[in-house]
Amino acid sequence: MSDHDHHDDGVSRRRVLECMTWAGTGVLWTVAGGVPRSMGLVGSAQAAEPAGMTFLQISDSHVGFDKPANPNALGTLEEAINKINAMPKKPSFMIHTGDITHLSKVKEFDDADRIISQAKLDVHYVPGEHDIIDEEVKLYKERYGRGTKGGGWYSFDAGGVHFVGLVNVANLKGGGLGSLGDDQLEWLEDDLKGKSKSTPVVLFAHIPLWTVYPQWGWGTEDGARALEYVKGFGSVTVLNGHIHQVMQKVEGNVTFHTARSTAFPQPAPGTAPSPGPMKVEDSKLRSLLGVASINFKQGDQRLAIIDTPLQG
Repeated sequence: MSDHDHHDDGVSRRRVLECMTWAGTGVLWTVAGGVPRSMGLVGSAQAAEPAGMTFLQISDSHVGFDKPANPNALGTLEEAINKINAMPKKPSFMIHTGDITHLSKVKEFDDADRIISQAKLDVHYVPGEHDIIDEEVKLYKERYGRGTKGGGWYSFDAGGVHFVGLVNVANLKGGGLGSLGDDQLEWLEDDLKGKSKSTPVVLFAHIPLWTVYPQWGWGTEDGARALEYVKGFGSVTVLNGHIHQVMQKVEGNVTFHTARSTAFPQPAPGTAPSPGPMKVEDSKLRSLLGVASINFKQGDQRLAIIDTPLQG
């Protein structure tokens, strides 16, 4: 993308793109001391089998979506799972950063479970706004909320990394901005208190915790408060979905990474009148969908991110 000045509602495109890296194809990133370093495109990066713990991120499956942007979202989710099953090294587990379903229907959750379970991996979920629109707002929590706190947040440790699943879609603010709320933020502060500052931390939520494009609700109103709590840690990675495209940003010791959707792409910020499913040529669709693989080697203080499109 060009970063020449282009004003849309008074917002400079240059400012929107500042400190961001757009990756149209899969790139392996290592994150050391909060500074990302590209290790090359997916093809060459995967030639060297990663050492240490690996885990996968998928996002925005939108099972039940059947509009022209992708008439078969369940099918492309299955393609993503098949790619996972074909990986030479089985990941330790998988994270799904929300919008499992499109309309929070029982059949959509059932279909998603049927396909995702084919990966035979433990899966750690956080909800997207499309997962909590059933009338009693209970289907997501009944399936994935056991043992969680409050509105569904939780943490766990794996391979020397502290993972924190956050919920920022339960109380959307003006324009659709995400919100964590005081209860969750207090819990997060307490959760991190006992951790060594040398412990790598991974936060994951549906809507980006940083402000990508507020006009479209692509950000979290009180995300800065959450990020204050991780400033003292040497290695912090924040994983999100929601915007259906790869975008990275670095602020000090924190690297932010948003994931592709397995269902349909959305336009880049400011390049369309509004966000939403973006119809592309059928031959190009799978090049804009995919999964992310993240590698952590004990004692190495870095995460490596490989974004893998379904095709191309």
